[in-house]
Amino acid sequence: MNELETLNGVGVKTVKILNRLGIYTKEDLISYYPFRFDILEKSDMDKTLQDDKVIIDGIVEKIPTVFFFNKKLNKMNFLFNSGSNIYNVVIFNRAYLKSKLNVGTKITIIGKYDKKHNSLVASDIRLSLLPRVPIIEPIYHVCNGITSKELNKIIKNNLNNLDIEEYIPEYLIERYKLSNKKQSIIEIHNPTSKNNLNKALNYLKYEELFLFMLKINYLKNNRTDLYGLERKVDKNKVVEFINSLPFKLTDDQLKGVKDIYTDLTNIKRMNRLLQGDVGSGKTIVAVVALFINYLANYQGALMAPTEILAVQHYNNLINYFKNTDIKVELLTGKMKVSEKKKIYKRLLNNEIDILIGTHALFSDDVVYNNLGLVITDEQHRFGVNQRSSLKNKGITPDILYLSATPIPRTYALTIYGDMDISSIHTRPEGRKEVITLLKSNNEIKDVLDLIYQELKKKHQIYVIAPLIEESENSDMENVYELKDKMDRAFSKICTTGILHGKMTSKEKDEVMEKYKNNEISILISTTVIEVGVDVRNATVMVIFDSFRFGLSQLHQLRGRVGRNELQSYCVLISDKEAERLDVLTKTTDGFKVSEEDFKLRGSGDLFGTRQSGDMQFRIADIKHDFNILLRAKEDSQEVLSSKEYVNNKKYFLLRKVLEKSMNNS
Repeated sequence: MNELETLNGVGVKTVKILNRLGIYTKEDLISYYPFRFDILEKSDMDKTLQDDKVIIDGIVEKIPTVFFFNKKLNKMNFLFNSGSNIYNVVIFNRAYLKSKLNVGTKITIIGKYDKKHNSLVASDIRLSLLPRVPIIEPIYHVCNGITSKELNKIIKNNLNNLDIEEYIPEYLIERYKLSNKKQSIIEIHNPTSKNNLNKALNYLKYEELFLFMLKINYLKNNRTDLYGLERKVDKNKVVEFINSLPFKLTDDQLKGVKDIYTDLTNIKRMNRLLQGDVGSGKTIVAVVALFINYLANYQGALMAPTEILAVQHYNNLINYFKNTDIKVELLTGKMKVSEKKKIYKRLLNNEIDILIGTHALFSDDVVYNNLGLVITDEQHRFGVNQRSSLKNKGITPDILYLSATPIPRTYALTIYGDMDISSIHTRPEGRKEVITLLKSNNEIKDVLDLIYQELKKKHQIYVIAPLIEESENSDMENVYELKDKMDRAFSKICTTGILHGKMTSKEKDEVMEKYKNNEISILISTTVIEVGVDVRNATVMVIFDSFRFGLSQLHQLRGRVGRNELQSYCVLISDKEAERLDVLTKTTDGFKVSEEDFKLRGSGDLFGTRQSGDMQFRIADIKHDFNILLRAKEDSQEVLSSKEYVNNKKYFLLRKVLEKSMNNS
């Protein structure tokens, strides 16, 4: 029986849904933390302004009337008495609530206040009055088949029956007066007050960052693979190759090449991070690295996070190496078994110089003849298991990581403490800076006109929404609503498409392939747009409800356009946080944006939405929690250097979780 099936309220069907969320064990379940907390507290209507979000309770004053526009769209109206005022309430697509909203029914309304018309545009109606104390509701990332409330119920029903192990040494818990782990986990899934939730978050963030830094420092202290391959490479041939490229490398790119050349021709094993701004040309530096490795008669492997990117890299490398004898091959999951076997044989016989693909490049079936260099996306760090697998085959390749998320050097040295770092700041010659515009929702006609002008030039458009579908707790734009709007505006002149995280990998690949081939002109998407996907014909990026995203994430999205000599545009649509978002209209330098993001996104943003994609931490955020990270760095070094850690039984659990995290890296 599956481990999850032993839990209360979890059957075979629910297990499959939980697996889709990345939950496979009891530990995964309790550590699947909320990404946001909604605070339900009655609004003071005397202080409420036009279009403010409100939470207000009272009774139904008049039986609702429902208007059906079509099968998918309906509107319900009724009068609502708060005790001090009577409001007209409007809510969409909640016709099923009509039978429960009898005159005198006690309800709570969450929505937007239209002061001019004394009305409430509701996003949610709850069939009860608010309690006197504020309610804090945890909100989780979910998928089809389960709601945030249902997931929260499953977690709460099983919290008391689970063994929760404490990993932080007792003396550190005492030093920082931390809560204990079990209390913290119970509190975060069932918050009782802002103060208690703060304590829980503090504990769980510290634990996560402590274990992370323990792993980093352990790697640094126990590098058994310091010595690698010493190559003899004719520098003139490298220079000739660089000069043969159809463009000139920037000074930063040349500095990155020099760093890598030094590493590869040195006996010390390379473990380098090449970080660069979006569109800064990291890939061509990686290409030169592969060429250097080839000149020394070693094979190279380039690992991409998705098959789309793997195919893109393959096509680029075929073009870059067309005047050489370098043999490049692509290995993807879509290939037939017979095709894969042919590649395995050619690879073993040294008939392939560079192999490109996803993490399957390092499966048991893939055996290299003399692998010398592995280049991988930083999101999918080349883990200890993969290194051990290669070691067992007698291989200790040099490693180069590529990162499209510029991080200020101070932070990078802490987070990537086990690696050397090269940075690319400048853009390749010939590329124009993306013009970034900040628009309110009232200026949408200007945005639509810009899209129309670019469509007339046969260019393509990205449109980003913060939500996949309509949410009961939000009036933000969603993918499906935006598709309807774009279809109404442009269906006569172009085709639109949708991309979001609930789609299967196959569905996402098919949509992206159509977009790359210009079979789709407007792509409406959430933030799942792949970093690095290169659709050179895309010239406009429109991001709705931009205030919901961090500056660095917006900058990453902006990087999907401006990948050619054409003038490109990024339009941020928001009625809030104009001062913060205005930073992006003033600079296209990702490192400056990152610095501003660190300054602006202080630790006070506790009850907002966490920016997704940051280092893949479950609960910590290196921007908000950098001080905790620095503290965790020092504490982890202290623990690892202590005799107690090596000899004392009480550190057994800590050693066990370190071993586990290393194996999962």
